[in-house]
Amino acid sequence: MKKLATTFKVFAVISVLALNSCRDENNEITQQETAQVKVTTADLKKETTPLSSQTVPETVQIQLDESKKNLEAQLKSDLQIAKVNVIGKIATQKGIELSQNLVSDKDQFIALGNIMDPSSVKIGKIGDLYSGEDLATAQKGLRETITEEVKTGTNVMEVTWNGKNGPFKTLCFYNDAGIIWDNIFGGLVMMDTRANTETSNDRQASKVVSTWYKQWWTANWLWGSKRGEIGYQITIYYSGSTVSNADVSDWGYISLGKAKSESKILRRTGAFGQCQYALGICTPTGSLSFNSNNFSVSFSGLGSNVVSNGTKSLYP
Repeated sequence: MKKLATTFKVFAVISVLALNSCRDENNEITQQETAQVKVTTADLKKETTPLSSQTVPETVQIQLDESKKNLEAQLKSDLQIAKVNVIGKIATQKGIELSQNLVSDKDQFIALGNIMDPSSVKIGKIGDLYSGEDLATAQKGLRETITEEVKTGTNVMEVTWNGKNGPFKTLCFYNDAGIIWDNIFGGLVMMDTRANTETSNDRQASKVVSTWYKQWWTANWLWGSKRGEIGYQITIYYSGSTVSNADVSDWGYISLGKAKSESKILRRTGAFGQCQYALGICTPTGSLSFNSNNFSVSFSGLGSNVVSNGTKSLYP
């Protein structure tokens, strides 16, 4: 019995030692993970070459000035550019990797929405606005954007913003041609949610004539230049009041984001022509998918987006 008790004590001691060892390993792993995550702007600065002055290229300055005007006009004091601080020119591959980590870090700020519809605008830390699968999609999209667009030789500056909940900072990447990416500049769009429309008004003398109808949505950068567009156009061919043929085309594209466009003819002849369209456009933190069964585009995740699914009939 004494021998059994002694064996039990030894086993208990070994178990405690093993448990403590596991805790130490877990703590060490957690500390390592924390150390890997805590990348700062100061770390990025070490991988840059200093620039001779704080002056940014003329194109970038115009974009900053126009963005200030548009933000003031649409969001008032909810979001304003306070100042910019030039960090330098990215000089190493490590600098690009640090940029990926910094831009997608859950403690970094981001914005989404259409500034022409202030109720759609959301601003906050990535980890506060996104969670679960949406967080993973957003971080993946941000990392991919930096991978594709930011190269060695790209300039980077820090933008200080004044938001309604206080000041915050973001990293803004740019070159002589203009701003490349920033979580606020790139996350927001300026867009009239009402579609643009145009109808042909040609008067043709031939026996078979045609007419068309076009509808499209345009997304702009905060400084006003076009960023992307989705749309479709249906054309019918007719004689008198009878349609003999119809066709449809579609398009979708966006700079630093995702777009989808699909269309098909539902009715080709008779009293009218009819088409079906499925269109979507969004910033890189969201995702678009096309369902061929119900012929529709849907949006998932969080990000600035416009989706339009529907039909259009066109009469002679």
